[in-house]
Amino acid sequence: MATEAGVPVALSTYQDESTFQFERVKGSEIVRPHLSLGKNPSRDELESKITEYYCLDELVEVLKKSKEDNISREYNRITLQFPDSLICDSATIVHELQRRLGVINDAVSRQKLWILADTSYSPCCIDEVAAEHVNSDLVVHFGDACLNPIDKLPAVYVFGKPVVDVANLVNQFKTRYPIEECQSSKILLMSDSPHTYILKQVYEQLAVEYSGLCYADLALVPSTKATIIGYKPHSVVDAKFKTMNRALVGLENVEDYENDEFDIDTILSEHELFHISTPEAPRLLQLVTKFSSVTLYDAFTKQISQGPYPNLMRRYRYMHMARSAGTVGLLVNTLSLANTKKLINTMAKRIKDAGKKHYIFVVGKPNVAKLANFENVDMWCVLGCDHQGIIVDQSNEYFKPIVTPYELLLALSDELTWTGKWITDFKQVLKQVDEEEDADEEEKHDEDDDEDAPPEFDAVTGRYVSTSRPLRQLQHLQISSQEEVKNDVESKALVNKLSSAVAIKNTVSTSAQYLQTRHWTGLGSDYNTEEGEISSAGANLEEGRGGIARGYDYDREVHS
Repeated sequence: MATEAGVPVALSTYQDESTFQFERVKGSEIVRPHLSLGKNPSRDELESKITEYYCLDELVEVLKKSKEDNISREYNRITLQFPDSLICDSATIVHELQRRLGVINDAVSRQKLWILADTSYSPCCIDEVAAEHVNSDLVVHFGDACLNPIDKLPAVYVFGKPVVDVANLVNQFKTRYPIEECQSSKILLMSDSPHTYILKQVYEQLAVEYSGLCYADLALVPSTKATIIGYKPHSVVDAKFKTMNRALVGLENVEDYENDEFDIDTILSEHELFHISTPEAPRLLQLVTKFSSVTLYDAFTKQISQGPYPNLMRRYRYMHMARSAGTVGLLVNTLSLANTKKLINTMAKRIKDAGKKHYIFVVGKPNVAKLANFENVDMWCVLGCDHQGIIVDQSNEYFKPIVTPYELLLALSDELTWTGKWITDFKQVLKQVDEEEDADEEEKHDEDDDEDAPPEFDAVTGRYVSTSRPLRQLQHLQISSQEEVKNDVESKALVNKLSSAVAIKNTVSTSAQYLQTRHWTGLGSDYNTEEGEISSAGANLEEGRGGIARGYDYDREVHS
């Protein structure tokens, strides 16, 4: 008797042609407000405008630079870094550079170009991490930049030259600061890097009527690793007044600042700021804390605004929450800036000395979803660029508070003094750490190891917190030495459990304590019996849903 052929098991959901009838993606028109182009510009007009805006003629001269032998070129592996707002121009720029450098026609040319479209960290910083993936010799950074000192690779900054209506800007300035009332007021002109090229022109027009006016020019840290294309700062390298990578021009002849003993923060607090363009939240908060008032001018809308700005009192609240945090996550948001490694090690040591636990995280560009994966972290401390690398959570979207190294140092201090300053520069933070360590050595006092660490009072919740210093409970681990050990194997165990605490190499593990308190302990935990053994009884098999995510079978049946 013949038997029927076996039918193979279906390994996937049945799909017909109707399954793949998706809506077509409609193309969106690329808008380039920074180039001030009309609708539907021609290709020649676009290329001409991009060449002028990014100063490609001067950039090509730098890339053609030869070595001492005058045969081979100095830069052979070049990476071009673009922010998200300028990535639309990247293809045109690369094609034009390849044509001018002879890369397209010369098959044996050693020069190669790469586009860094998605930066690893803040777009204002030089992305050395991505550049090193191709062994880059030079990084060309386009757009706004923080100008912070970099660590390894040489860099070239190309800010671009956006079109600005200078006449409207001057009128808006006079409207904000009437001559009758503010003729002798102390006012500082500042802008982001792309708009800095117009500051001298605006200053010369307004300085005739405003005697207390000055402006902030770009000031690179003296280094051979970074140069600027398309703009030459008018200030000298050894300018007397420097702050936030800017040199203040116009204060040299002021009688109050003629002596060498002056505080730059005191000088800034006496000035009102007129800033061209709207800075990112970290930079804006930094400016608000340094100047008596801040006025923003939008070069695109040609309007001025005076707030609302990020609230400094929120930082004061987060700093108090850091005092009662037991586990601190050091969130590294940059690896290119100088002093980054030193600050990481310094902060880790200070956290440990304060009796708190810490972990170091490098997650690229932080967001809410990434940080939510680490629930056992009580507080985040972000180490990033002061321009765009610091997370200022204004809408409470993050699950745990985020502070800066300066705020965490205040929280770890025995005596808290809130001065209203907001320091984000790595060098200043390290300087403050050295000063505190010197003071601690002079006033060092011994603590009684037999006495339990007192609980920390949380000023935010109004309660005492006993887990704010988990590492201060190390003396309780000495109980294990008093008990009789059966054999040498147990005495050399890596992990020891003492009552409700888990010790790894004689150190309390806060992560292990957290995992012990979780109600859900992983897959299969729901089938555990009361005796602690896994049940051998299996579950009944049921037919699952069919179709694809955009429309399962039962959805199609209901709607049909």
